[in-house]
Amino acid sequence: MIRTFVSGPAAPAAAPIAALVAALIAASAASAAAPAVAQDEPGSAARDAWTFELGAGTDNRSKNASKSGNDGYAFGSATWESADGLFYAGPGFETVQSGGSNVEAELSAGYQPEAFGYQFDFNAVYKYRLDAEAGYDADGWEFTGNVSRAVGPASARLQVQYSPDAAGSTRSFTWVEGQVGWDFDDRLNGTAAVGRREQVGAPDYTGWNAGVTYALTDALSVDLRYYDTDAETFGEQYKQALVAMIAYDF
Repeated sequence: MIRTFVSGPAAPAAAPIAALVAALIAASAASAAAPAVAQDEPGSAARDAWTFELGAGTDNRSKNASKSGNDGYAFGSATWESADGLFYAGPGFETVQSGGSNVEAELSAGYQPEAFGYQFDFNAVYKYRLDAEAGYDADGWEFTGNVSRAVGPASARLQVQYSPDAAGSTRSFTWVEGQVGWDFDDRLNGTAAVGRREQVGAPDYTGWNAGVTYALTDALSVDLRYYDTDAETFGEQYKQALVAMIAYDF
């Protein structure tokens, strides 16, 4: 996702992000208080096929490196899922600081079967950075495979990701990450992960993170996570950070 991090225009001010966080909390409270919509209403099946997410955080971290110049960011997505739960697709966005662009848009599609007690997820994502500087490589493809399994409160996931030509100065890259998790209760989950990125046109590095996610309601969650890499000498984006994030799903 992140290749070389080129400073662009200043990140959005903290006030709009704070306003978004307040709006997410208000929306969650409103949805909790609203009566449930009858499932047999006309068009309800079509609506149920889509889910939406909006959120904000203190730093946009991807593969443990910052995409937002170590500043705050906002994100959102809309996801369609087939009735059998096997296929999904949809658009998304996130704010970044790279190559003069402040917004990265994406379109993804995936297949997520289950077999022998393991959950698989194979997906392809096209990413495009809007309003980038002339001559900047603003788009790229990423192909990802995940395999995960949960046993009681414990879980584990292996992820392999490849891009033949990423955005920015990075050409191809490969990312491999292992993650373990633990459900402390119905609302509190903790995870830790270590990954390695090998790439052409940017530094190779190892990154790691650990944190907890807490569901405030069925729709609203918060995450607090520590990130670090072994590539701090290559730029601020690789330095350690404690990141807070809030997300609203509806």
